[in-house]
Amino acid sequence: MTISLRLSDEDTCIIRSYAKLKNQTISEIMREAILEQIEREYDLRAYDVAFQEYRENPVTYSQNEIERELGLS
Repeated sequence: MTISLRLSDEDTCIIRSYAKLKNQTISEIMREAILEQIEREYDLRAYDVAFQEYRENPVTYSQNEIERELGLS
């Protein structure tokens, strides 16, 4: 699949220089950047959900308790 992206000359120069520095293609740099951003947003949403659940039921467990529950100790 091909996706077009309009960039200023300055942005293009920065991206080309960065890709050259990393010894990667512009496509690789852009793909990694986009996927990392998606992952960060996904992680933030998962954190928000987990934190809300904790606020509603603030129960915590020690590492020893978790290991016993999982049969690891």
